[in-house]
Amino acid sequence: MRFSCAAHSDVGVVRSDNEDNYLMLADRGLFIVADGMGGHAAGEVASEMAVSIIAREVGNVRGAPDEEISRRVHRAMVAANAAIFERTLTEQDKRGMGTTATLLALMRGRYVIGHVGDSRAYMLRDGRMLQLTKDHSYVQEQVDAGLLTPDQARVHPYSNVITRCVGAGSDVVPDVYFGDLHTGDVLLLASDGLTGMLEDPDLMQILEQDGTPQSWVDEMIGEANRRGGLDNITAIIVQIDSTESTSGEYPVPQEGASQGA
Repeated sequence: MRFSCAAHSDVGVVRSDNEDNYLMLADRGLFIVADGMGGHAAGEVASEMAVSIIAREVGNVRGAPDEEISRRVHRAMVAANAAIFERTLTEQDKRGMGTTATLLALMRGRYVIGHVGDSRAYMLRDGRMLQLTKDHSYVQEQVDAGLLTPDQARVHPYSNVITRCVGAGSDVVPDVYFGDLHTGDVLLLASDGLTGMLEDPDLMQILEQDGTPQSWVDEMIGEANRRGGLDNITAIIVQIDSTESTSGEYPVPQEGASQGA
């Protein structure tokens, strides 16, 4: 399998600090977005801890059975939660900090997603934009209960209130999803600084333009800032160039794919 990828995180227009963090390990096919909360410095600490601990604990999932992969993803997010929560108990200036965490790992023709919070994973396939994760948020619970429509949820005054995050309590329960990959699929991981500014049709329109993952990331972040940039903005885009088997390390990033945090 071959893929190309790109990522960027931007402070936005309004905030003075960036509490988002991301990790892109193209050689392992591992991608993580985390959106921290807890005020100056604390949110940034929580999100940095999350991406570092989760990446370390998940390791390389290539060739592992689904049951083992699911166990690793769950264990990794629980470990990050425990470490962050411990700091909230022992460091007064870190009290109340936490973070979202959304992980994507690529296997042979398949993917796994681990998810806590309201950062999102999407897939563009055959002209359809699919949200692969469900927000752990107050408004999503109201939508599920039939008390709000999705349009009402977007503009609700509590739209940024999340009901599950990494580090806020002594335990956390992540969602874990598996799915198949097709050649031509485009995957997007994003903090709510992006999805709060751009609706799904806007994201889809950008991804359907001629371009590369890097040009799409740049266009999304630029457009979010043009619309107000009310929060930190982070996006990772992965384009599946081929699901055919290849020799050697697997998956294989295309030349020019970047890696960073």
